[in-house]
Amino acid sequence: MSSDVVTQPFSKPLVYLIDDEPDILDMLRDVVELSGLEARCFFEADDFIKEIQGFGGNNILVLDLQMPKVDGIEVIRHLAKVENPPELILISGQDSSVLSGAENLALAHRLTVRGTLKKPLSLARLRGLLELQATTPIKRLKDDVKSSVRVFSAEEVREALDLDQFVLHYQPKEELALSGASKYSAECLVRWQHPTEGLVYPDRFIALIQKQGWMADLTNIVLNQAAAQQRKWQKDGIRINLSINISASDITSLTLPETISRLLADNELDATTITLEVTESELMGELTASLDVLTRLRLKGVSLSIDDFGTGYSSLLQLFRMPFSELKIDQGFVGKMVGDMEALAIVKACILLGEQFHMRVVAEGVEDQATKTLLAELGCQSVQGYLIAKPMAAEYLAEWLLLQSESEGQVKD
Repeated sequence: MSSDVVTQPFSKPLVYLIDDEPDILDMLRDVVELSGLEARCFFEADDFIKEIQGFGGNNILVLDLQMPKVDGIEVIRHLAKVENPPELILISGQDSSVLSGAENLALAHRLTVRGTLKKPLSLARLRGLLELQATTPIKRLKDDVKSSVRVFSAEEVREALDLDQFVLHYQPKEELALSGASKYSAECLVRWQHPTEGLVYPDRFIALIQKQGWMADLTNIVLNQAAAQQRKWQKDGIRINLSINISASDITSLTLPETISRLLADNELDATTITLEVTESELMGELTASLDVLTRLRLKGVSLSIDDFGTGYSSLLQLFRMPFSELKIDQGFVGKMVGDMEALAIVKACILLGEQFHMRVVAEGVEDQATKTLLAELGCQSVQGYLIAKPMAAEYLAEWLLLQSESEGQVKD
């Protein structure tokens, strides 16, 4: 991403204001004008819809959700159908769940939401959202980049599988209650080391592999690489537990427990050093086969983690029936838990569930110290995210672990 693209000047946005209360509308207009922007005011949403048939590429709409005739949800539905819709600032006197629902609806319609405000309004917060000038250019730049990304063919991906072009990077996890080298573990994340494109991330190949029915091949590559690397680390005196992601097709394969046992034996590894992660949404397949495979894996000493918890549709009864030993809270909740009461409530509930079901709880997507501190206070055992470290190649993980050990020793001294 070149800096000249992001920092080039953009015309000031035109701000549309919709609110049925005259005093609030006047106040909104004053804030807009104090921000050096032009405002157009509407008392009724249907007047806005009738008058505004098209938009330029740089507009903002401050929208009150509760209107007497046409409400804010209907406006969102209308904007989803127009060219170059304005970016949204949603306001409401209703409880936060209404604002959250409206925001999620707008995002589902691929609209851009600058933020939400609950009445009585924070004028400073509103002004900050209005002056957030970078939203539109960055959004367009990402769209342009995405449209220019090369799409790989099935033949290319098949060749990559056959030629062992897939590699593992490792993202550290930190145990909050431990100290020393044993406080760290790592998640194995697959990458494609493409001969001309460089390092390719999973969002560009996983869907195609799943569509072609090749997930078993990729899982086999990941398992073998992870086991071989862990064996090497152990010979070098590095003890670290690894988490490995497996797919829906893997957990219905009745031969998976034997495959894992054989792999551990061949590499002289203890089963307790491996955790297999299964995304919650993938548990909705053949439950009988899944229960068979997962239970036998636990009998062999392998830990099981339910990943992205809170984003799927598994019931608590189903969670209770599955033999998981670890619950991983989705980063969408963790990233917003400081300052968002609903996200915080969900994280608290997940930690409590983990405690009640005797499961370890891991929070992913931890990017700041405030979030890490709050998670520790709530009783979360382990954290993962950019605050701890970004994913890295195997050789760099060994160096990183050494640096952490030395740093911790200096702190204790």
